[in-house]
Amino acid sequence: MSMHAYLLLGASGGIGSALTRRLTTRGDLVFAVARDEARLASLAEETGALWMVGDARKPEVVSAAVERARSEHGRLDGAACLVGSILLKPAHGTSPEELDDVLGQNLLPAFNLVRAAAPVLAKNGGGAITLMSSVAARIGLPNHEAIAAAKGAVEGLARSAAATYAPRNVRVNAVAPGLVRTPLSARLIASPQALEASQALHPLGRIGEPDEVASLLAWLLSSEAAWVTGQILGIDGGLGSLAGRR
Repeated sequence: MSMHAYLLLGASGGIGSALTRRLTTRGDLVFAVARDEARLASLAEETGALWMVGDARKPEVVSAAVERARSEHGRLDGAACLVGSILLKPAHGTSPEELDDVLGQNLLPAFNLVRAAAPVLAKNGGGAITLMSSVAARIGLPNHEAIAAAKGAVEGLARSAAATYAPRNVRVNAVAPGLVRTPLSARLIASPQALEASQALHPLGRIGEPDEVASLLAWLLSSEAAWVTGQILGIDGGLGSLAGRR
């Protein structure tokens, strides 16, 4: 498999860092973007990824990242948005500021990436964009209103962009994980009781690991998935489509 060059937004998070390691280990080039400079620099030192600190909620930052990724590596074959947050509150307990923050963390970076990267990939003959949804957009989970709304929007974005750019060989897909063991989810499974409840929610009886999601993301970005576009792929231990374990 020949070397490819990818841009990753939110590269220093649990899934983002797992994907950076997986891509660089297989010989691909990665341009990593995140807000946390210390974690980003450490990841780059470990993997050889090029990097810049930036807030993917800002369109100009994402446009600059796409341009730098393309110019630094001489090409751009794909991009993934791994920026996100978790808020567990009912709608009536969610403040306008919290809703803005959830949309800002989960929808805006994805939209900014599609807007900036799709034309560049199209001009280069094609490529892949992969976005992050959530099992909460597929099934009704209590107290997930804001995050489900944001991720539902990401799924709509992925399908529409896939239709728009398919004639120019740009593939757009999303993955929809269940609960994954990352720094972001750590407080949700901090106690043994909370972890047990989360595990029981998933029919396979456990929560996901970052590298399992990274494996699917890496495949979607690769030429092995060349006939896959407009898809939302669940990676959730069966939570999104099967009756509960208990």
